[in-house]
Amino acid sequence: MKKSAINLVVADMGYGHQRAAYPLLKLGGGLAINISDYQGMSAWEKKYWQENLESYEKISRFKKVPLLGNLVFAVMDSLQKIQDFYPFRDLSSPTIQQKYFYESIKRGLGKNLIERLNKKPRPLVTTFFVAAYIAEYHNYAGDIYCVVCDADASRAWAALKPKNSRIKFFVPSEKVKTRFLMYGVKPENIIISGFPLPLENIGVKDEIACRDLAQRIKNLDPSGLYQGKYGSLLNKLFSGYSNLPKRPLTITYAVGGAGAQAEIGAIIIKRLALKIKNKEIKVNLVAGARAEVKKYFEKEIKINGLKLGQGVEIIFSPKKDDYFKKFNSCLEKTDILWTKPSELSFYCALGLPIIMSPPVGSQEVFNREWLLTVGAGVDAYDAEYVNEWLIDLLKTGRLARAAVDAFLNAERRGTYNIARSLGISL
Repeated sequence: MKKSAINLVVADMGYGHQRAAYPLLKLGGGLAINISDYQGMSAWEKKYWQENLESYEKISRFKKVPLLGNLVFAVMDSLQKIQDFYPFRDLSSPTIQQKYFYESIKRGLGKNLIERLNKKPRPLVTTFFVAAYIAEYHNYAGDIYCVVCDADASRAWAALKPKNSRIKFFVPSEKVKTRFLMYGVKPENIIISGFPLPLENIGVKDEIACRDLAQRIKNLDPSGLYQGKYGSLLNKLFSGYSNLPKRPLTITYAVGGAGAQAEIGAIIIKRLALKIKNKEIKVNLVAGARAEVKKYFEKEIKINGLKLGQGVEIIFSPKKDDYFKKFNSCLEKTDILWTKPSELSFYCALGLPIIMSPPVGSQEVFNREWLLTVGAGVDAYDAEYVNEWLIDLLKTGRLARAAVDAFLNAERRGTYNIARSLGISL
């Protein structure tokens, strides 16, 4: 295993923080330290993180309960709400959420971990803002970097007193840099890097992403309307990728880390069952690391007269790193990524059109806005009629346009940019 160049710190709080860290594992010698489950942590710390995760997941799933579910989720979401972007103003006042975390840090949350890491104080890179708080409060001896995982971020991402903080941020865009200036973060502590995407889906010079998109376009534009209009652009982008093998149109549907919106995946295979049986469409159902979602999908596959391995697959592993590896491999032969606008929004930069399920939480509202801005996102219509509206989107070349717009307008080299900023070669 390659020697570690950084101390990579993650948290087991949904998929977002760990998915962002996965492409950086190479910099961490193949290892990521889980701040919510590390060797030597005290019993009260373990209980603290477990209760936080369970509360988040329960509320996320409870959101489906009519009226009351939305009310309870709205209360939680208000604690991490992202304010309107305009006008430019001072947003540096601390939030209730921050004060809650800092009180726990003062009690010693993460102190043992920082003392251990201080024996070899390499640059500490984390994808979870609380880990950055912890490192700074407990006097981590090395530099501290925090990777922002959404297209906009709440006040909680910056330190309690940002003007006095030494935490540096890798942010996905110029807009997020401006947001952090509103929070009082010093300009020199904000680095525009882009979101870290998996190198196995990019290539050294984007050759893998180019190859995959070249094949994707053929499936996304069956009428040839988009290719006829933008043929010269496509030839310039994808010269050398003209003789790729044909495959069925492939949709990958991904649920959230809390298992939210799994029922949409069931509706998709129900309404597209005939096309799946006729080998016109393939569907990958992403259960992630959740065994109960996998079991639910298996049941729905059987109910609809389909068979695993025959036009429908489940992407699952109980270990998150294994799941991310399987998911990234699956994307190579994916034409459409259907998901709520989570951190997966940034994967559009691989040349993937995103069909967007309804956002869950404030940050996903802003992710949706970003996807629309770069031209990569299309709001899902009622899944019950996907067999109708999907065909229309393909006929008009709308999804082909979204794929190319995403490839051209979204930053895909975030992992390389982060490594370069740290002075590390990949």
